[in-house]
Amino acid sequence: MSSTGTTADDVTFEQVLVLAQRLRTVDQARLVARLAPKVEWVLNQVEPIVSSQSRTPLRGLLADLGPAPSAEDIDEVQREMWATLTQE
Repeated sequence: MSSTGTTADDVTFEQVLVLAQRLRTVDQARLVARLAPKVEWVLNQVEPIVSSQSRTPLRGLLADLGPAPSAEDIDEVQREMWATLTQE
């Protein structure tokens, strides 16, 4: 249980999505960058189970999330991340 008294079971996907959409585009890109490795790991674990004919391309799965961050947004996030790393 977290300090707010909310467990992961209490939080819905829709609640997280609403909050994520309220973030600045740069922070949305940062969120995706942090989640992507875990999603990739999970997909790699499931891949042997799923046949190649039944797989849906990731692009199709994410289409309802809207446009991807611009190259400028990605560059800005990368600069911020490198700046943070050099400070630590």
